[in-house]
Amino acid sequence: MRLQDIRLQNHLSGDPVTTTALNHSKQENAVNKSLLPTMPTRYVGIAVAFLMLALIGQLAYSVSHESLSWDEGDHIFAGYMSWKGDFGMNPEHPPLVKAVATLPLLFMDLKVPKLQNRYFKHESSFDGRDLIYGNDPAKVIFRVRMAAMTFTVLLALFVFAAAREMFGSTAGLMALTFFVFSPNILAHGALVTTDMGITCFMFASVYAFYRYVKKPTVPRLLLAGLAVGIALAVKHSGVFVFPVLLLLALVEIFRNSQSTTNNSETRIQQARRLALAFVAIGGISFVILWSAYGFRYSMRPHGQTISPSLADFAQELRHPAVGHTIMTLARWHVLPEAYLYGLIDVKVVADETATYLFGTVYQHGQWFYFPALLLIKLTIPVLLFLLPLAIILFLRRTSYSREVLFLAIPPAFYFIVAMCSSLNIGVRHVLPMFPFLMVLVAYAAWTLVRAHRRWIYVVAALLLFHVVSSARAFPTSYIPYSNELWGGPSQTYKYLSDSNVDWGQQMLATKKYVDAHGITSCWFAYFPESGIRFRDYGIPCKTLPTPDTMWFGEQTDVPRVIEGTVFISASDLAGYELGSNVLNPYRSFQRLHPSAVIENGVFVFDGKFEVPLASALGHVQRAQIALKDEQFDEALAEAQAAVNIAPDGVRPQLTLGDVLATMHRDAEARPAYERVLALAQSMEPGAKKSWTNTVQQKLAHLQP
Repeated sequence: MRLQDIRLQNHLSGDPVTTTALNHSKQENAVNKSLLPTMPTRYVGIAVAFLMLALIGQLAYSVSHESLSWDEGDHIFAGYMSWKGDFGMNPEHPPLVKAVATLPLLFMDLKVPKLQNRYFKHESSFDGRDLIYGNDPAKVIFRVRMAAMTFTVLLALFVFAAAREMFGSTAGLMALTFFVFSPNILAHGALVTTDMGITCFMFASVYAFYRYVKKPTVPRLLLAGLAVGIALAVKHSGVFVFPVLLLLALVEIFRNSQSTTNNSETRIQQARRLALAFVAIGGISFVILWSAYGFRYSMRPHGQTISPSLADFAQELRHPAVGHTIMTLARWHVLPEAYLYGLIDVKVVADETATYLFGTVYQHGQWFYFPALLLIKLTIPVLLFLLPLAIILFLRRTSYSREVLFLAIPPAFYFIVAMCSSLNIGVRHVLPMFPFLMVLVAYAAWTLVRAHRRWIYVVAALLLFHVVSSARAFPTSYIPYSNELWGGPSQTYKYLSDSNVDWGQQMLATKKYVDAHGITSCWFAYFPESGIRFRDYGIPCKTLPTPDTMWFGEQTDVPRVIEGTVFISASDLAGYELGSNVLNPYRSFQRLHPSAVIENGVFVFDGKFEVPLASALGHVQRAQIALKDEQFDEALAEAQAAVNIAPDGVRPQLTLGDVLATMHRDAEARPAYERVLALAQSMEPGAKKSWTNTVQQKLAHLQP
């Protein structure tokens, strides 16, 4: 029930204060109707249909021109296997989005790779790659992406419905327009990842709870529980919906001395009802989460195992208390095993991932990353509309306090959590904020128009600017989108990396470039290699080493000097995965002017180039393998070869020290470690501290 409705009830009961307020509200509404005549429902429906078609058309056309992105391969294989009852493929994420996306594959006659019981991330990545490229990749990728788009389409409808219910049809259409032409939504809206799934159902959960608070009924409570349960089943960050709903419930209780939903209900009664509702929502969502795993604790069927086991994986956590808590939940089977496994993975990945911002590599996450990210990634009109919104909130001049609070608190909470996170690799991790922001900026625009007729032209111009800014990124520059203040998509690589710019999605365009220039031999440092291979797109290059080729175990053999065409992914050019630009084998290319840049994410260089560190990394990798196999003479020979090629390379010197220390040749190992300490002094502060501590520990174990 709206504030105006409550004022009407008080007016009928003879409250003089609310009677005056009601009269003022009537006058205000009369003015608003003269400014904005009510749009017939038929025309609203036509406008919504047009915008939805625009959304679907943009998404379908865009992803049909993009190759497979980094995370999609293992998601696709995991989703397909989940239909077979195996949740052990890519258990780092709950299964619902992956299952929905791969539903079309059940109707295809596919060659499915045989499982090899490898390390779980290698298993899902390699098998996903083989499933896709061992069949018709274009058909498989397009079908699963169209199915994944379901969440974005559903979210668009939720955005319109919420904005219309809260503020009216005009605001609803504005919110939908902001959403449909949001470059960041379009960037991820049809990819097979969990980001749009959690974005959709985080918003749906809050919207459903808002409707319950406004009019408490059992069906509305059940819908809220359903939405929260689905949020849990699409991504681990779905757990944040509980503190969000708790905050909203507390605000609702203390917002007024009397509940706005029921005048006869005291604050204590309202608190008791919302507490029971919260418990009911938790119970419903708990059941839905278990249903996503088939009500089975074990992640793999028929006694199959995963590498590493849950207990062994928990040992990798930096905080033993976290591991102990998860293992306690496992012993009591409180949550599905795959879900618990994913919780561990989320923490392990966050602790190990570096950050890249404004050309600087940070060893860990930075609190200012996401504020800067939003300034770069949001369109200018959205940023501008947030200003009057802030003024409205500061002055508390709104008769829609409940609506504004329900829209402002969730993204504010999520933003604070993101700022505290050490995982800073993409705007996709704060996408759950976006639908709330779209409705809020629509409310701000609508409020300006209501204030005076002249604002209609300003609002219309800014809305058009938003659409044009997005259209300029069509069809394949949505991932590297940045607004005009930062130079647009072609300049984003200077400030950001990873899924903000380059997620390996440019292989179709790179293949066209290779064919157009008659290239038959080249070198490629490709970001997702070997999880996705550029050779699967017919690109005739040799592999340059990257952090991920080494992590996947792909060995490379690169001479000290290479000649011809060299392709380097923007993420590898930035070198952020290594934690320091000093470790970047391609940092010399940062000073060169490329021959071309393919879809703002693959840099092309032509000429003759010295790449000593890239060459040395192949020897480093072989030395580490030989050392693990206790083939010490071979390990030493490879380590010495690496140092001879790149004497100022941190990893070659460290590997040489490790080999010599293992062979108990401590006097020879010491100079290598000391050389690493000297090289670490030129690193960024976080990396310098980390490497210094690591090497000092190694030196401490050497015999004097």
